[in-house]
Amino acid sequence: MNYKTQMEAARKGIITKEMQIVAEKEGMDVTILRERIAEGHIVIPANILHTSLKPEGVGEGLRTKINVNLGVSGDCADYEKEFEKVKLSIELGAEAIMDLSNYGKTNTFRKQLIEYSSAMIGTVPIYDAIGYLEKDLMNITAKDFLKVVEVHAKQGVDFMTIHAGINKRAVQSFRASNRLTNIVSRGGSLLFAWMEMTGNENPFYEFYDEVLDILYEYDVTISLGDALRPGSIHDSSDAGQLAELIELGHLTKRAWEKNVQVMVEGPGHMALNEIAANMTIQKRLCHGAPFYVLGPLVTDIAPGYDHITSAIGGAIAAASGADFLCYVTPAEHLRLPNLSDVKEGIIASRIAAHAGDIAKGIPGAREIDNKMSDARRRIDWEEMFSYAIDPKKAREYFESAPPTEKNSCTMCGKMCAMRTTNMILNGEKVDFL
Repeated sequence: MNYKTQMEAARKGIITKEMQIVAEKEGMDVTILRERIAEGHIVIPANILHTSLKPEGVGEGLRTKINVNLGVSGDCADYEKEFEKVKLSIELGAEAIMDLSNYGKTNTFRKQLIEYSSAMIGTVPIYDAIGYLEKDLMNITAKDFLKVVEVHAKQGVDFMTIHAGINKRAVQSFRASNRLTNIVSRGGSLLFAWMEMTGNENPFYEFYDEVLDILYEYDVTISLGDALRPGSIHDSSDAGQLAELIELGHLTKRAWEKNVQVMVEGPGHMALNEIAANMTIQKRLCHGAPFYVLGPLVTDIAPGYDHITSAIGGAIAAASGADFLCYVTPAEHLRLPNLSDVKEGIIASRIAAHAGDIAKGIPGAREIDNKMSDARRRIDWEEMFSYAIDPKKAREYFESAPPTEKNSCTMCGKMCAMRTTNMILNGEKVDFL
């Protein structure tokens, strides 16, 4: 094999088995797919050591993918419960799972996760640094941070969030931006604290070439983290966010020079009217690299319902060019999500992704909607359930209140518009009494 990464293979004109699988799933000509991978406009996050993976593509012309965040914290460290979330996520069609564990035996959990998961796996190595190294933040060296990156790569992680853009220049812009919520990225805040306490440059920026060398060796896709993403609509599109985004554009090109695949992470919290412009700016500044967004959450006042605020923003983001949506659950801002929260977050995110795909004209995206509409016209309940994003819930709702007239539901009964129109078009008389 005379290539290390999907990007390197694509640039050499080689079509890998992963490219063939993705092209077939997406209905895209494999040559076009290869060309877009060579350009950096599509990525296939597929660590060479993740043998259980079913490859997925992220980027230009492909279906919008979704990611599920899970993992233990110091307050909630039940790995069995987290594995239940893993199984549910795969069952519900999530294409990616990020292990954000920051407490305890993270290595053991991550190994089991990678062995089991057919979805691509992402991590944020800095979350794991304190526990893995058993050092407090100020005592961790730049080389220590790189050591954790290498450990994750050797375990088979497909993509890693690396907050390399929050360098000293970006910090100056952040300090001058008069934010309400300062830094809300956990990884970004840890790096900011480390930089301030030690006086050093961000190690992931200073030693970026060494990070890329590690990722290249295992074909780990770098997901350039948005440490200065807005954590409130007040802070969106400010100097801090955009200064970091400019840095991420430079870092994207440097990764491509080493044949490392790149995704770029984006906001955050953002008012509806700013989302489309932000997607355009990101694609321009980061040279068409796939864009991975958290939300955006379009209002700050809906704790308990942030899967909805996120889905609204995510649909607009996807329609405007975002390629990858990170789910948000009803537990956002409140606690670690439970199994029910995870399901609600996945379903909301899948709705947003699909709505975005319809809007941006992804080939075949409308087909299942047309099938659902046809089944509704014919009032074929079983067929309707089969097309639903959540068939179980749709069936439970229908069966919880069975209609007396089988070709209807309890909303309209015999006055069902579909029933009435079908009967008239069939030359039948309509009776209501």
